[in-house]
This record gives sequence, structure tokens and C-alpha cells, in this order.
Amino acid sequence: MKIDTEIIRPIRLDDDLKTVKIIDQRRLPHEFVTVDLKTMDDAVMAIIEMYVRGAPLIGVTAAYGVFLAALNCAGNQLPDDYIVAECRRLKAARPTAVNLSWAVDWMLNKILTVDGKEEKIKIARRAAGDLADYEAENCRSIGKYGLGLIEKIRDKKNGRTVNLLTHCNAGWLACIEYGTATAPMYAALEKGIDIHVWVDETRPLNQGSRLTAWELGKRGIKHTVITDNAGGHLMQHGMVDLVIVGTDRTSSTGDVANKIGTYLKALAARDNDVPFYVALPSSTFDWRIKNGVKEIPIEKRDPDEVRFVQGLYNDSVCSVLVPPETSPAANFAFDVTPARLVTGFITERGICRAEESDIKRLFPENY
Repeated sequence: MKIDTEIIRPIRLDDDLKTVKIIDQRRLPHEFVTVDLKTMDDAVMAIIEMYVRGAPLIGVTAAYGVFLAALNCAGNQLPDDYIVAECRRLKAARPTAVNLSWAVDWMLNKILTVDGKEEKIKIARRAAGDLADYEAENCRSIGKYGLGLIEKIRDKKNGRTVNLLTHCNAGWLACIEYGTATAPMYAALEKGIDIHVWVDETRPLNQGSRLTAWELGKRGIKHTVITDNAGGHLMQHGMVDLVIVGTDRTSSTGDVANKIGTYLKALAARDNDVPFYVALPSSTFDWRIKNGVKEIPIEKRDPDEVRFVQGLYNDSVCSVLVPPETSPAANFAFDVTPARLVTGFITERGICRAEESDIKRLFPENY
């Protein structure tokens, strides 16, 4: 993604081939800071503390974490049981995003096929880079297929502005390149289609107002930040043509786990006949799960993420306490939108309905 005059990714291997560089997304939009990951512990910390976030990026970070574990293994050997144990530790970093375990298994399948420490390190380095490129290409394809939905709305409106709504950040910051939910937006921009995006602030960590708004602004896409509870009002008054969100884990039957608040957007969209699409690469499907509401684990995070709000004040980034100091808070990071509320999925292989038979049509090898 081109930011100002520089083309960058949210994660990359440094020229020394030993250091993984990431953008510290906690500091955006007011500070642009990169952080070096040099060990497996660094990668685990970056995932848990949300230096990196978004299902595809979490997966790629985990892949580079496996590489760093191999690189820093003491001695002249790289035992398979050591790599397996480190991979198990990585998988436990965050529970909801299925790309994490999928990417770790991708790495294991590569590394365990070769012998010798140097060969394993070489394979791990290449596999992590290949995974990053694979996810970026998937997102590009998602943009291509999602563009058709926007073009149909433009034609129906005789060229007038197409109003989109998105929740959280499913952009290039979360997905290596293009994004999932944002990929059709970027494709529409390149086609010269007049679009405007309603950006949910996405409490408690404000990934919409901090990250999605920053991304869209850098690309010159018209957008407006709104409170999380404003979407229903906008839909009632015909101000939203299409909702596109991302997902952190989706069941094989079409139930969607995404940032908390997504379920409410789907309910409002259904009540107002607004199409509600979920954009995702196949790596975000959990093919083992049938009932997402009951089976997808929902991460509960530090209540202080709810109690405090971060922002810029007098040229300094600071945190401010909002509720009474003694009031408890609960922080559910995700919710699950049942398949019945999803109009369809935008994937790297095309668009399908949110039902098992049509998902199977696109991805028969997983059933």
C-alpha cells in the first residue's frame, strides 16, 4: 500500500534476514512507529498486545514467529519437538482468529518435511514470505469480486455516490495488502467510482476511527467517522447502500465472528433491506465448526480497554478514564453474526451465499 510517497506493508523481513519489522498499530494514527521482532517471544507479545491485529496479519506474524523460533534455537540441531512446542505456544496467543493456527500449521507442514537446522531455517523464512504474498493476492482477488457489487449499485443509482458502511479495520493494516472489506473500496477508487464510506469508530479500541479512517484518508477516499450506534439510523434513512465487514473466524456453515458490534449492524441491515456482505480469504474459514454461535471461542480482554480511551491531547498521546474509577467493565472482543443475517461472502474465488452448500461450491476440497 502506498502511504504518502512510500510503499509499505504492515509486516516485512528486514534486509538482515533476521529481524521482522512491524507497524505498531496501537500508536496510529497520531504516531507512525515500527517495531523490530527478533525472537518468538517478541512475536507472541506483538500478537497478544495487539501491536498487530486482524486475522490475516496475525497469521503472517505467527508464521514469522515460527521462523524466529527456528533461527534462534540454540545449538547445531533444530529438533522437531522443539518447533512443535513453540508452535503450540504461538497458537495460544489469541483464541478467536483462526488464521493464527492455520498459519502455524502451514509453517509446520513446510518445516517438518526437511532435515538439518540451516535447511529448516531457510524453508521457514521462505514459507513465511510466501504466506504474506499469498494473503495479499487473496485480498486483491476479493477486491476484484467485490467491485462488481459496487458497480451494480452505481448503475442502479445512475452514477450517484455509493455509500458503504464498514465496522472495525479490515484494511491493508490488518491483511498485508488491500484489506478484505476495504479491497472492493480500493478497487472502486481505481475505477473512478464515486464512493463514500461510513466508518464505525469501533469501541473499545477504536480501530475504525483510528485505523480505517487513517487508511482511507491516505488513499483519498471520502469517509465519515460515526459512533458505533449510528449505523441503524443511517440505514433507516437510506444513507447506506451496502455494508462490508471482515471476519476473524467463519464457520463452514456461514456463521461469522467479527469485532464486537458486527451482529448489531447485521440486524439493522436486515431490518432495512441493506445488503450485508462479509469479505474474507479462505484461510479465515474454520472448516471444523458447524455452529459458530456455540463453538467459536470469544476472547475476553482487559477491562481497562473499555474504561480508558486513547487520543491526542496537546500534541501528546494519552489515555483518559471515562467511567467512575470504581465501576467494573466487561470487554468481549468479538460477537457472532448468524449466517441467516449475511447476504453473502466475498472470497478470493468469488461470491457465494452464506450457507454450507454454496460455500462448498467454491471450496469443495475442504468438505
